[in-house]
Amino acid sequence: MPNLRISEAATLLGVSDDTVRRWIDQGRLESTVSLNGRKAIDGRELAAFVQQMSENAEPGATVAASARNRMRGIVTRVLKDGVMAQVEMQAGPFRVVSLMSRESADELGLEVGTVAVASIKSTHVVVEIPEA
Repeated sequence: MPNLRISEAATLLGVSDDTVRRWIDQGRLESTVSLNGRKAIDGRELAAFVQQMSENAEPGATVAASARNRMRGIVTRVLKDGVMAQVEMQAGPFRVVSLMSRESADELGLEVGTVAVASIKSTHVVVEIPEA
C-alpha cells in the first residue's frame, strides 16, 4: 500500500496540512518517513483513523445541493460475496457507501487504503480511481 503525503492526507480528510501534522505530533495518527526523508502516512492507517473519526462526526448543514458530485476520498471498508461488493469511503467528513459487482471492485483493485473518487448522481454512486 503506498504512503500518502501529508498534504494529500489533509485533502482527503478535508483539513489543513497543519492539522494532520498536529495529529501526528499528538500521537493520534501514525506516520513514517518516506524515501525522500519526509513524513508520510500509510493508506491503511489513514483509513482506520478516518473511520474512527467518522463514528462521532455530526452532519453538516446544507444550504444547496447539486445533482452531480465528485468526492475524492479513501476506501475504509470492502465487503465482497460471490456476486456483489460493498465499498465504504470517507471523503472529508462524508461517509459514502457504494454497492457494485464484485467484478468491478476487483477490476478497480479496491481495498482499504485505496484513494478513489465517488461520483454521485441521485442514488447512484460510481467509484473511480483518480490519476496519480
